[in-house]
Amino acid sequence: MPLVKIVYASLTGNTEEIADIVAEAFEDNGCEVTIDECTQVDAADFLEADLCVVAAYTYDDGHLPDEIVDFYEELQELDLSGKIAGVVGSGDSFYDYFCKSVDDFEQAFAAAGARKGAASVKVELAAEEEDIVQLETFASDMLRTFQAQ
Repeated sequence: MPLVKIVYASLTGNTEEIADIVAEAFEDNGCEVTIDECTQVDAADFLEADLCVVAAYTYDDGHLPDEIVDFYEELQELDLSGKIAGVVGSGDSFYDYFCKSVDDFEQAFAAAGARKGAASVKVELAAEEEDIVQLETFASDMLRTFQAQ
C-alpha cells in the first residue's frame, strides 16, 4: 500500500477542501494518506512518502502564500529521486497569474528530482463538480504512475 503525503496551504478553506478531495480519492484507491497544513511539517517529510502532493493557493497577483515559502525553499533542496509528485491548487482568474503557485511547485518538485505523476489541477476558487472529477482523476493518474515504475 503506497504512502501518500499531502501538504497544503489554505487561507479561505478552498485549498484545504481540494486537499481533502484528493486525500479521499487516494484512500478510495487503497492508499495510506497523511495530510498536513504546511506550517506543521517539513519538506523532508516527503522523503518517507511514495507519492508527494502539494495543494497551494496563489495569493494576490501570482505570489506564493507567506506560510508556505519556507516549505517551498526546503523542497527544492531535497533529493526526491524515485518519488512521484503532483500539484493541485486554487486561484482567482481575476488576477493575471492564475494559480501560479501550482506552476511554482511543479518546478520545485522537478528541481528536487521527483517524477511528475499527473497533470496538475488548477481550481477557480472553490471546487465545483467538474473540478472534483479532475481531482479524483489526478489521484488515479498519480497512483497509476507509481504502479508503473
